[in-house]
Amino acid sequence: MPHWPYSLSSDSTQLRLVDGGHPCAGRVEILHQGSWGTICDDSWDLRDAHVVCRQLGCGDALNAMVSAHFGKGSGSIWLDELQCTGKESHVWNCPSQGWGEHNCRHSEDAGVICSGFIRLTGGSGHCSGRVEVYSRGDWTPVSDGNFTSPTAQVICAQLGCGKAASVLGGVPFRESDGRIFAEEFRCKGQEPELQLCPRVPCPGGTCPHRGAVHLVCSAYTEIRLMNEGSSQCEGQVEMHISGHWSSLCASHWSLANAHVVCRQLGCGVALSTPKVARSRGGADQVWRGRFHCSGAEASLWNCPMTALGAPDCGPGNTASVICSGNQTQVLPLCTHPPSPPAGSAASEEGTANCSDSTQLRLVDGGHPCAGRVEILHQGSWGTICDDGWDLRDAHVVCRQLSCGEALNATVSAHFGEGSGPIWLEELQCTGKEAQMWMCPSLGWGHHDCWHKEDAGVICSEFVALRVVSEDQDCSGWLEVFYNGTWGSVCNSLVNAVTLSMICRHLGCGDSGTLNNLVAAREGAGPKWVDRIWCRTTDTSLWQCPSDPWKYHSCFSEDKASITCAEKRYRNCPSAAPCTDREKLRLRGGDSACSGRVEVWHAGAWGTVCDDSWGLAEAHVVCGQLGCGSALDAPRAAAFGPGNGSIWLDEVRCRGGESSLWECPAAPWGQSNCKHEEDAGVRCSGERTTFTSSLGTQSDSAPAPGISWTGVFCIILVVLLFLVLVILGIRLHKGKAEHQASPAFEDVLDEALYQEIDNYALPEKENILDSSENLSDDSSTKLPYYTGDDEENGDPGSAPESPGQHVRATGDGYDDVEEFPVPEIPTSQEISRNHFSPEEDGGAQYSQP
Repeated sequence: MPHWPYSLSSDSTQLRLVDGGHPCAGRVEILHQGSWGTICDDSWDLRDAHVVCRQLGCGDALNAMVSAHFGKGSGSIWLDELQCTGKESHVWNCPSQGWGEHNCRHSEDAGVICSGFIRLTGGSGHCSGRVEVYSRGDWTPVSDGNFTSPTAQVICAQLGCGKAASVLGGVPFRESDGRIFAEEFRCKGQEPELQLCPRVPCPGGTCPHRGAVHLVCSAYTEIRLMNEGSSQCEGQVEMHISGHWSSLCASHWSLANAHVVCRQLGCGVALSTPKVARSRGGADQVWRGRFHCSGAEASLWNCPMTALGAPDCGPGNTASVICSGNQTQVLPLCTHPPSPPAGSAASEEGTANCSDSTQLRLVDGGHPCAGRVEILHQGSWGTICDDGWDLRDAHVVCRQLSCGEALNATVSAHFGEGSGPIWLEELQCTGKEAQMWMCPSLGWGHHDCWHKEDAGVICSEFVALRVVSEDQDCSGWLEVFYNGTWGSVCNSLVNAVTLSMICRHLGCGDSGTLNNLVAAREGAGPKWVDRIWCRTTDTSLWQCPSDPWKYHSCFSEDKASITCAEKRYRNCPSAAPCTDREKLRLRGGDSACSGRVEVWHAGAWGTVCDDSWGLAEAHVVCGQLGCGSALDAPRAAAFGPGNGSIWLDEVRCRGGESSLWECPAAPWGQSNCKHEEDAGVRCSGERTTFTSSLGTQSDSAPAPGISWTGVFCIILVVLLFLVLVILGIRLHKGKAEHQASPAFEDVLDEALYQEIDNYALPEKENILDSSENLSDDSSTKLPYYTGDDEENGDPGSAPESPGQHVRATGDGYDDVEEFPVPEIPTSQEISRNHFSPEEDGGAQYSQP
């Protein structure tokens, strides 16, 4: 079969992409003078790549790859130093040094990743969504009229997405003019690409349709039960994955998974999941991926699945199931008593003698093994109240979902408020129950809670990802959170699909590159995982296979650093949200309220030029930092020259602005200054260190304009005023003694002293109030405390003490002593992917 695609020029020169695993990705090769050769990556960029992709009918360029990303080519290096505008029809029409003129080696071969002629968009990943083709410079939806199953199979195969699992019609068009592709595809099903399928123009240029067509492809296409007998409803579970039959590992196989398999095969419900002594059937290998079914899914591949870091699984440790085998027979529903029968114990085989309609899942945690606990009961998904919620209860949830052990039992709707019924409250699990609802409780639906008290868990199999950098969110050292600890990822991320998956997961674009030239990153801590290898069929990073989790997966010099296509600088000096105060600092002074003015912008600290700098500008800085008023506005780098960018120049404040950013100034980063002109300030106040409600200290100041110096001055003024008032009274009394009767004197004295009290007492009360406010931390209660106890008539209740891990305990059970809880990222960090760049350390965990 000829290379994709064919000659696209009038002469013998041709273009192709090689070794990319996809028709629209790979090393760029040109056939010239009868010989295939490559292009050097000098000056290679997206404009050059756009020409290649358009020339090949592969849509838009997603990435211009360098340094022989798709492997070294051979033969001639035909072109070097291309300077395309992006609009050329052929890549050899771009300015260059000429045919065969170069100073390169094949280690510099250029490559591209194109969007392709066909794509699925708006789905859960690369392999599902609305069908669109690249036509006349734009992506156009394909009509659902006369769209055939063989066409769907060709599309899935061309995209490297296995086989078509479902085809849906009537999907709304994307936000445009409602255009549809004006031809119908008539594939036979054996064509290697959609472009090779016969096409028929639609009558009048408009295809009949109810909407666009939506296609779901899957690498998992069939499932079967293998045994030595003839029964098709019991045996070893085998799945057809990417063209091969694989057994499933039994180490994390649950009864909920087995229910889904039996339903999918039309074999009723699962009765048990017995262990298999030896492998049966003809499976090629054992698949290490773990399915996390709730039990209600229509097929096994609809369940959340994780393969990243999964341990090796021997051939004798394969999953098996025995189904009821009778589609018409419905077993009685489980009654779920408040506690298991006396003397009973959870069977390792997961034996069930009833049809269990109750299911369990974790929601809004960003991973199948973390989130709000939800139960499907009587046809409705509901939550669990956090009253009495502790690690013993969480252990049962994690074990039931094949998510390892519980790291944390979260309370106060840590993963957001749920909806629907609150099914259980006051659970008293021992930690050994097989199912959550077997624990003693108040009974189904009995509670006095709100959804703001929804319980959650974080299990040991929970995984998160981040990049660590001083100033960027999309470039830096790659780290993964596993088993309660942040650790490095090894740098064997050898394929473009893996880098693309990681960057998409981080919200940093569709592609990325390894930073191979950065200095080795030393430091202690785990190197958790090596050889992550994502496939086009994977819909999340957690589905990508890799080597098993290991504390020392590689050497320190092999830690991975990546740069994603989308560069995004941090808006704040730290990963946490910040105010204008945190974006301003003073350096080089003799106190926290004097020094060189530095501001945070575009992910870096920089200085302010002293052009037009004066007391008005200094007053704004002092107020923004809570340092009182300005005493001086030193210029000419009085506190030493800074470094980095000079972010602001010609700042002109009126003096009343609340932030330096409100003052008119030259555009950011535009100045004609040197650091010898850095501006500084001296403020009247000292920034005070406060102890927060979480038991940590910060150098944030009190409210602007308030300091201990100011309070002392107020006290002196009040005392002086009192002395003057008393002297005035004495003088007045001396003059009036000769004309006032004793009775009148008594009345006058009483009135005057009453007046003194009226003057003095409010001042004293204000001073006391001010002092109390400065020391009282009651206004900074734990963010998860909502005052529910007071609403429920329990004024004596209080939130947990500062610094305490957010985990409920019951009956004096000390979870901290039994199970030390590591530092864990918050749900906001998971969803936004904002993490503190701590060197090989744990994430600072606090409850949102």
